[in-house]
Amino acid sequence: MLQQQTNGLSRPHFLNTADLPQEEVQALIALALDLKQGKAQKSLAGKTLATLFFNPSVRTRVSFATAMFKLGGQALEISSNNVWSFEYADDVVMDGSTIEHVKEVAPVLSRYCDGLAIRCSELVTKSAESASSGSWAESKQDIVLNSFAKYASVPVINMESNVYHPCQGLGDAVTIKEQLGETKGKKYVHTWAYHPKALPMATTNSQLLAACDLGMDVVLAHPQGWELDPEILAIAQKRAIQSGGSFSISYDQNEAVEDADIVCAKSWGALPYYGNWEAEKQARAQLKHWIVDESKMARSRHGKFMHCLPVRRNVEVTQGVLDGTSSIVIDEAENRMWAQMALLATLLGD
Repeated sequence: MLQQQTNGLSRPHFLNTADLPQEEVQALIALALDLKQGKAQKSLAGKTLATLFFNPSVRTRVSFATAMFKLGGQALEISSNNVWSFEYADDVVMDGSTIEHVKEVAPVLSRYCDGLAIRCSELVTKSAESASSGSWAESKQDIVLNSFAKYASVPVINMESNVYHPCQGLGDAVTIKEQLGETKGKKYVHTWAYHPKALPMATTNSQLLAACDLGMDVVLAHPQGWELDPEILAIAQKRAIQSGGSFSISYDQNEAVEDADIVCAKSWGALPYYGNWEAEKQARAQLKHWIVDESKMARSRHGKFMHCLPVRRNVEVTQGVLDGTSSIVIDEAENRMWAQMALLATLLGD
């Protein structure tokens, strides 16, 4: 298992931005912007990143592969195609469907590659109705990601788990800094939006933490009953205070977006219904008015609209907003690549 401090970061793995001191997060943001502007050059020549996708992916897959290519290295994609059956439990007799234990997989890949990147979120691939009926407490353990981190001898990167999507958060932070310059004192609103499917909370958790690290006045807006995990909210509150910003919660979307500099929309499944997705679907169906439209953006302070993509047009946000001048969703998607270049150069570079 990886014990030593990794080059450039105080943690050996990148599983969550909140694991890092805020100074290190700021340094990654600055490096990403320098790389994008051609002011810095980093090389990963001869380095290989193994990317393990337990879920489908477009932006994450392509942005990581391109980032490694631009840095002179290569990303080796390993997609499951529903044929993997790794074992993660300890002291297990493997006479069932699993064919290989993570205790062998992670060390072997560590001998071949300089880093491992894992994407495994149970609500990404499956429909809510067919997803695990287990509790949030079980899903929160992130067994797959944390098992690879435990047994790998090279850095492990979280490309999205049940709990966090730190690369999305880092890319968002780069985008906000690029758009606003000075972020302290600016208002960031992260709003729930209706979606026909219960989605993971991981992206929202990391987007929220990213804004809190920028010293912004962060407002989380959602209907009652769609509260996020209390432990993660406590971390967000702490990080906001540390950065000189603030954190608050609103149950009124119209009120929340008032004078906002950034409005970021994202849907997520309700914790009280976790595993009981039919009941969650019925409750969610009453909330179709939670959509970002032109009238709500007009309440902002010439605010910019963000969304991680993919996005449901005229469901989460109207096409007028999405195609309008306030939308920066394409810049946001591009900056995933630059943020990940900064991360890879720092984590894997000599």
